[in-house]
Amino acid sequence: MPESDYQNSTTVNLIIAVIAVILGFDCQHAVAEEVPTSGTRPNILILYADDLGFGDLSCYNDHGKIPTPNLDRLASQGIRFTDGHSSSGICSPSRFALLTGRHHWRDFHGIVQSFGRSLFEHERLTMPEMLQAKGYHTAAIGKWHLGWDWNAIRKPNSEGVVNDKGVQPDDFDWTLPIPDGPLAHGFDHYFGDTVINFPPYCWIKDDRVVRAPDAMLDTTKWRANKEGSWECRPGPMLSDWDPYQNIPTTTDHAIDFINSQAKQERPFFLYFAFPSPHAPIVPNDEFDGKSKAGPYGDFVVETDDACGRLLRALESSGQAENTIVVFTSDNGPERYAYARDEAFDHWSSQPFRGLKRDIYEGGHHVPFIVKWPGVTRSGRVCDALVSQIDLMATFADALDFELPHDAAEDSHSLIPLLKDEQASVRQTHVHNTRKNQYAIRHGDWLLVDAKNGYLSGRNQQWEQRHGYGEDDEGTVELYDLKSDIGQRFNLADQHPEKVTELQRLLTQIREQGHSAPRLSTIP
Repeated sequence: MPESDYQNSTTVNLIIAVIAVILGFDCQHAVAEEVPTSGTRPNILILYADDLGFGDLSCYNDHGKIPTPNLDRLASQGIRFTDGHSSSGICSPSRFALLTGRHHWRDFHGIVQSFGRSLFEHERLTMPEMLQAKGYHTAAIGKWHLGWDWNAIRKPNSEGVVNDKGVQPDDFDWTLPIPDGPLAHGFDHYFGDTVINFPPYCWIKDDRVVRAPDAMLDTTKWRANKEGSWECRPGPMLSDWDPYQNIPTTTDHAIDFINSQAKQERPFFLYFAFPSPHAPIVPNDEFDGKSKAGPYGDFVVETDDACGRLLRALESSGQAENTIVVFTSDNGPERYAYARDEAFDHWSSQPFRGLKRDIYEGGHHVPFIVKWPGVTRSGRVCDALVSQIDLMATFADALDFELPHDAAEDSHSLIPLLKDEQASVRQTHVHNTRKNQYAIRHGDWLLVDAKNGYLSGRNQQWEQRHGYGEDDEGTVELYDLKSDIGQRFNLADQHPEKVTELQRLLTQIREQGHSAPRLSTIP
């Protein structure tokens, strides 16, 4: 939805409303609601980690080898959900779902590739657009990975094909604005490198590169990475680019943004998306050895340290008591977790089975912490099923924003849970990474509607070490998570009626196009 669709001027709203009445238009999208007084609008800070497992925070894993004191403190000041989920086991779909309140699989499944187009249709209401309508100053800093219109800045007759290794720096006119990025979908400001391991390797401010790439990717120019491989896609790069500067630079930029908002009348929304601990695993030297889980663990420590810096900026600027803080991760940990478990006895998905990409719990069951001063009770632990998709309806509920029928179709308001007024707000969640491979959670039951939940690949040594038996070769898998959170015992043969029930529910949710409670009366 274009930014211009939301105007904050009362006069403009009145004129539009009068014209709408005369012409019979449905203005649910076109007219911004009246902005409430500043005292009722809390700032919102979302801290979004990348490939961080449920067991990587010490407040979630008593036996973990990674100290995370800043996020532990955040959890002690707010509510720590133990049953929080992303929409997907990979990053672009989860980010889309968080920012729209809609399951990604209704529209797509995969990630945005190098120089890929935007995932947002312009008529799709996003969370930042909704918050703009309520008078918020909105900013995205860090990883984007939701696409841009890179073809708009391609030179005529340039050689090379987008997503191909042949793309060269001279194929683009870097002086032009890049359309259809964060600014086109509700953010007033953006700063980042779009994706740490995808081209172009340069800083982007708002909709333009800060300095034009002048070389092609050459990792031999960089200091060695500290674990795994670079996993960097080829493409245009600044000749002096340094991936080690990603977290320090984006964190400094976010602190400047937070401080600049302290004396503003408008509330702010900051979506801060880390590149970490996603590969390349590049913790700065000052964090070497800070964990007992190798360089990956040190990278988590650096991520926690950056969170601490941002939270301290809120406090020192006097904004902490009027700011909602959410911390979560886009999906579970990468495949290096298997070697880490063997070498350091640290299982990043503890206590779950599965990793990034998988539809087993480890792929999408992630840390989920919310601090809302005056609303959440400090130090509370909540076992209710929740989803990142629910944040949009939650903020809409808090701000009295009436969501249109064609927005946030799968989002449940968490307000009753955050206020400790209700035991649960959702019973069901659909898990998916790849087309035609789904899992569905309903109550304590979880159906993997596929031969198994692995997409990252089976590691039999890990399974044997952790007490998993041989694959029973069944066509589906059914688990009772109340007694088997590790998904060890397939009960599909013992409860065929439950398999049928969950398959029907999955089909219903997929075909009806929504699952949000407010849309329950829509056929």
